Amino acid sequence: MKNIKKLPSEIPVFPLSNFIIFPETTVPLNIFEPRYIQMIDDCMKTHRMIGMIQPKKTGDLKKPDLFDVGCLGKITSFNETEDGRYLIVLNGVSRFKIINEITSNKQYRICNVNYEKFSTDSDNLKEKIEFSNLEIILKDLKNLFSKKGYAINWSELKKQDLYNTINTLAMASPISLEEKQTLLESSNINDRKTKLEKILKTYILDDFGNSTLQ
Repeated sequence: MKNIKKLPSEIPVFPLSNFIIFPETTVPLNIFEPRYIQMIDDCMKTHRMIGMIQPKKTGDLKKPDLFDVGCLGKITSFNETEDGRYLIVLNGVSRFKIINEITSNKQYRICNVNYEKFSTDSDNLKEKIEFSNLEIILKDLKNLFSKKGYAINWSELKKQDLYNTINTLAMASPISLEEKQTLLESSNINDRKTKLEKILKTYILDDFGNSTLQ
């Protein structure tokens, strides 16, 4: 179990639509907007952590409403380009729930968050991947990725455990932001696997239409 008491309760948040991360996953980010350049500058001086969160389709255009649940990530690699962009690598630490947003003079948004609901995020068994357990998901995903023109290195997935494979597929799948949020908020890895199967079946049955899982 993670020592959630050591995680910051006040974090900068990076709203990014149709983008989620999970604990123990790694993602690269290209930072170029001035407000997020400021955010990275500030967090590099402290705990090097930011909260990835999806914005809703409601609220102001410049300040949309946010979903309640996101994932804290720690910057493990940082590089600055000649044109002033930041190239960072973010490692997922723990999911969180937003308590409230803090008013500040910063260009970026800051929230008070709580990790209690997700204190068992790291308790998943790291069993070796058995593709018989993922046969339906992989078959439907290959069809969906092909139809959408997406590419994924399927052979690399065989080197991961079940936990990371499911999370990688959830992050990479070309599905709606609401569906990705559903997967992010799943109680455990088995629940996430079941929901991913249902979402993909919906796409297949709707001839790759975009229907959100309720």
